[in-house]
Amino acid sequence: MVLTATNTNNVKVYTVSGSTLSRKLPDWLAKRKRRELQKDVEWTTRLELIQDFGFPEAALRIKTTPDGQYCMATGVYKPQIRVYDFSNVSMKFERHTNAENVNFLVLSDDWTKSVHLQNDRTVEFHNEGQMHFRLRVPRFGRGLAYHSPSCDVLVCGASSEVYRINIEQGRFMAPMHTHSTKGVNVAEVNPAHLLYGFGTEDGAVEFWDPRARNRIGVLEPYVSGAMPQSGSGGFEISALSFRNDGLGVAVGTSSGHALLYDLRQARPWQIKDQQYGLPIKNLAWVEPVVGGTFDNDMAGEAKVMSADSRVIKLWSAQSGKPFTSIEPEHAINDVCMVSGSGLLFAAGESSEIMSYFVPQLGPAPKWVHFLENLTEEMEQAPQQSIYDDYKFVARKELESLGLAHLIGSPVLKPYMHGFFVDLRLYERAKAIANPFAYEEHRLRRVQEKLAKARESRIRATTKLPKVNRALAQRLLQMQRIDKAQQKQKKAIETANAAESEGEEEEEEVKQLGGGRQRKKAAAAAAMATAVLEDSRFKDVFTNPEFEVDEEADEFKQLHAMPTQRRAQKQEQKQQQKPRRRGADDSSDDDEVDIRNHSGTTAALENDSDGIESDGEFFA
Repeated sequence: MVLTATNTNNVKVYTVSGSTLSRKLPDWLAKRKRRELQKDVEWTTRLELIQDFGFPEAALRIKTTPDGQYCMATGVYKPQIRVYDFSNVSMKFERHTNAENVNFLVLSDDWTKSVHLQNDRTVEFHNEGQMHFRLRVPRFGRGLAYHSPSCDVLVCGASSEVYRINIEQGRFMAPMHTHSTKGVNVAEVNPAHLLYGFGTEDGAVEFWDPRARNRIGVLEPYVSGAMPQSGSGGFEISALSFRNDGLGVAVGTSSGHALLYDLRQARPWQIKDQQYGLPIKNLAWVEPVVGGTFDNDMAGEAKVMSADSRVIKLWSAQSGKPFTSIEPEHAINDVCMVSGSGLLFAAGESSEIMSYFVPQLGPAPKWVHFLENLTEEMEQAPQQSIYDDYKFVARKELESLGLAHLIGSPVLKPYMHGFFVDLRLYERAKAIANPFAYEEHRLRRVQEKLAKARESRIRATTKLPKVNRALAQRLLQMQRIDKAQQKQKKAIETANAAESEGEEEEEEVKQLGGGRQRKKAAAAAAMATAVLEDSRFKDVFTNPEFEVDEEADEFKQLHAMPTQRRAQKQEQKQQQKPRRRGADDSSDDDEVDIRNHSGTTAALENDSDGIESDGEFFA
């Protein structure tokens, strides 16, 4: 059993639950099927931080109680509420509802009192035994907030009004009319001086005084380069969070930007872009915790957690430098930070609630104090991932296959200078792009079989020495040419034997030309035989000190190629008078160069099939 860990910006993030499983074992699964799961590596190596920490389909919202002993979450399907007891590390109870949950608040220190906003315009109040009371609001709700001194529950939604429900008197109070023309997306209450904050669909944040119930200020964020949303003149306010000091406020927009403001100033001191262009769903201030293992330059700094549906980012509130980021495999619906620790929960479109532990953010909670040692012991060793079912494709090859339009979609996984694509999709695209691939494969297999058949033929082989191989190969070639010449003489005498001679040897004899070239070939063969068989020249092919460096300039000057020698001869003939033309020709014919014979280059390559490279040359 191992724990997957990511190391972003030298900050380790451990996935302690919900890491690899995108499914949950259903209750109706037969016992026989359960036994088969023992062979499933993904199932057997899972880690459950809390028993049954999830929902049948997906989790919608998750929050911890103020006393830090319980966790309440809502999900589907069927719509239900689940409460988890941290002391027993298990689920305490579950309760089904009539509609899906939009948002909820815990009104007491523990789980016994809560209010839930449903997607059918109802607001439900739950106690420890049952659903206590249900009422209906005029418009569909989007957010909840609670003002504890006056016991007012604030409900904002698809209207410019913010409804007030007084749970002490048990009735609606006069609503607060905002200046929004479309609706209010989020409502928050400042924990220090209880100032109301409403994020509107028009892209403004309105601040209200709960004592006078009047608007005392408005904040209109502006982000340079932000694309306007469809159907509106700009972005919307999708998230809002006040700092505990009463002065800081974080504003999240539908364009994927998070802005940090001081209530005494109208301009943000920090702007952070999530880089995905998705609405910000959660914002939270993370104060420095005593006991965190700080190994970087952001020790003791306040941080901000911003999350959209794809990524959770933690960054410095002062400088904006990224601290770390978490990218779950499934879409994110809600994120909850466990107070005073480095543990966080992420509710998303998966059956299990994802849990992540960041040691540099804070220590493990008391109810799971063993988590710090567990992560170090069970950390997965870094190793190279092997994608058996994926094919790595470069961008150029992707265009040739006609799959360039899939760039940016979940089908292609970007990696380095290319993409990982499913192997089945790659094979289909390749078959469509090159319909003659089978014919090419068949021809290639035929060529391979023919080459293998040629290798199985019996050939007379001659072993070459390890020293001066090229010289020995040229000498052997001269002997072969002389033998071919002798066979040609016999073929002329006996016409019947001429047909049985090999085509390769006949071509070599044809290259010899007239009697003058035959004399040169006979002299060269005699000299080659003397060098190869005389024991006085044995050290030339056995002693490395006698190795001839044919790449040296001196060797090239003394032994020019035949084309170069022919050009030099022509220049000399043009400069000199043709008096002793016959004498010069006869003298030239008597010279024999055993290294630069006329058949040394092309013929050696053709005859190299019958010569082995390594072995002893002399018996």
